[in-house]
Amino acid sequence: MGQDQTKQQIEKGLHLYQSNQTEKALRVWMRVLEKSADPAGRFRVLGCLITAHAEMGRYKDMLKFAVVQIDTARELEDPDYLTESYLNLARSNEKLCEFQKTISYCKTCLNMQGTTVSLQLNGQVSLSMGNAFLGLSIFQKALECFEKALRYAHNNDDKMLECRVCCSLGNFYAQIKDYEKALFFPCKAAELVNDYGKGWSLKYRAMSQYHMAVAYRKLGRLADAMDCCEESMKIALQHGDRPLQALCLLCFADIHRSRKDVQTAFPRYDSSMSIMTEIGNRLGLIQVLLGMTKCWMIQKELDKALESIEKAQELAEGLGNKLGLLKLHCLCERIYRTKGQQRELRDHVVKFHECVEEMELYCGMCGESIGEKNNQLQALPCSHFFHLKCLQTNGTRGCPNCRRLSVKPGYV
Repeated sequence: MGQDQTKQQIEKGLHLYQSNQTEKALRVWMRVLEKSADPAGRFRVLGCLITAHAEMGRYKDMLKFAVVQIDTARELEDPDYLTESYLNLARSNEKLCEFQKTISYCKTCLNMQGTTVSLQLNGQVSLSMGNAFLGLSIFQKALECFEKALRYAHNNDDKMLECRVCCSLGNFYAQIKDYEKALFFPCKAAELVNDYGKGWSLKYRAMSQYHMAVAYRKLGRLADAMDCCEESMKIALQHGDRPLQALCLLCFADIHRSRKDVQTAFPRYDSSMSIMTEIGNRLGLIQVLLGMTKCWMIQKELDKALESIEKAQELAEGLGNKLGLLKLHCLCERIYRTKGQQRELRDHVVKFHECVEEMELYCGMCGESIGEKNNQLQALPCSHFFHLKCLQTNGTRGCPNCRRLSVKPGYV
């Protein structure tokens, strides 16, 4: 298969894919991969296969094609191709929750910069790295990366990237419980879709609606949460987007739990868990198990709650997800307090405070914890964040956290 024929077949596959004929598109692209002698064409078709498998939640296949793409990029001896293939390798590992590997591959990408294309990819690299740091609950570095990605998006007038970063920022603020910002950023993403997204994939609309649903639920606006989640799920079902279907099912379950309707919540959690297991989203599985634990606690089935916690703890420790561990210790504390088991209770209180210290989840001004309840937060240029009211009351001539870190211990 020559260069022109390769190009035609890739375009044919893209047309099929955009018409929701995914399996036919995959067959066309696989044929190109087997028969094309054009390395640049093979590189491009591998990019199509990586994107398609990512959207279907086939993350192991996504990783497999990313590894082949790296070899093709080396054959082409072009730094732009190499940067793009390392970014795809980083993304594949991000989807599989291999966050340390994601960060390592992202750093490799950033060290390769120099050409125009590589510089344009830096925003996407920063976004992937931010998502990985967020998965590890390293909040300051995650925020640094997201803000860097947002600057790249603005400088390159890349509205698609800006939309994706806004969704990640919504997720970031939902985790540290600034629900006002958790809603603001996906609403901004939805605005970008409405204003610029006529030719974009519907996944951008679905993604923004899902993150809005999460924020609305946290704010107790359950009818709004349900509306947004239903719209997101409708698009996810139309496009066979399994990862988003799993997230929507989790959100539906959380909404029903918020309504104290655990009988309706449990089947949704089970369906979400089934897809999360199938695609390998271990971070999502932790969220599902946390929700199920809370349902068991509502029903006063404390031993079943502890079983769910044990499974979630194993996953959170394996991933290095410190926020997940903190939440699990908090739930254990409540369960053992109810059971009157003082030794276990004390053990989890200690571990809870260790997690808070490790993640620096406290305001450097008032010393109170961050992420315990809904609070307006404000980040300084160094990406350390504080209670907004503390900054407004005290003002700052610099970051108190950074000042503490720069103080060198004296001689012992």
